[in-house]
Amino acid sequence: MRKRLFEIMEINNRDDIPSTVFDIGLAVVIVVNIIAMFLETFSSLNAYKSLFTMIENVTVVLFIIEYILRIATSDLLYPDKSRPRAVLSFLISFDGVVELLTILPFFYLSGFIVFRMLRVVRIFHLFRINSQSDSFNVIKSVLYEKRNAIMSSVFIIIILMLASSLGIYSAEHEAQPDVYENAFSGIWWSVSAMLTVGYGDIYPITIAGRIMAILIAFLGVGVVAIPTGIISAGFVEYYSREQNYDKKLRDIERVGEVLVTEESGLAGQTAGKIKKAHGSNVYLILRDDLTLIATESTKVAEGDILIIDSEKVIKKKRKRR
Repeated sequence: MRKRLFEIMEINNRDDIPSTVFDIGLAVVIVVNIIAMFLETFSSLNAYKSLFTMIENVTVVLFIIEYILRIATSDLLYPDKSRPRAVLSFLISFDGVVELLTILPFFYLSGFIVFRMLRVVRIFHLFRINSQSDSFNVIKSVLYEKRNAIMSSVFIIIILMLASSLGIYSAEHEAQPDVYENAFSGIWWSVSAMLTVGYGDIYPITIAGRIMAILIAFLGVGVVAIPTGIISAGFVEYYSREQNYDKKLRDIERVGEVLVTEESGLAGQTAGKIKKAHGSNVYLILRDDLTLIATESTKVAEGDILIIDSEKVIKKKRKRR
């Protein structure tokens, strides 16, 4: 029974009707919960506040049930771990932390503002709707592959923000001591100036400060372009790799083996010449106990077994007939 529950909750199988119903139902519950949370903030809808509260409570109860079931089946999610370690792994995972923060404000701690703010975490449940789709997996793969470069760019941004904060403090502190009280007070200005065009609430009035603002504005363009370029290049590399992989699969859709004998006339020829003469790619050469990856200049010898693209040979024979 636990295994069946795990399959329904975790395995996104469109042929399994209960699993599909669970995925759709969970998505509906998440969306309804978030809509109720949004509508509850409108003062013009205070007459329906009790309805929104009821919807919110019912959906949170469903989240609690799901959370308990996922803990009960966590050993199936981590089959290589013992049951206590599997439960711990789930509790500290992204899904486990999000679900815990989702249901935590439902209890008596909801009176504290910090825990009321945790209700916003429920929005992260929307990731469940798209977590199994190909597009979402592509984004995750690209971000994971480029994580080191992205972290490096974020580190550069932080260093530039700190440097610009110190610089604007040195240039503007004497002219605006109330606005730039210390180096940390320039962080807001440096972030708004570097990542946007600024909000106008804090701005330099000295010549040195304005010159620095111009330089930081130019740096901001490059700062935004660095992570954007890294992520864009990651998507290009991913799709190029996928296209090349599909092309290779199509090239070797049908493979065949050819024994190189004296009568075949292939002995002593290179793989490139065989391709030109017969229109068939040579992928591997089996020679005694060796397996060789064929290149254009690889020579074949008598007794070799060639792994070739038989699809082209078949088509060529059909044309001759």
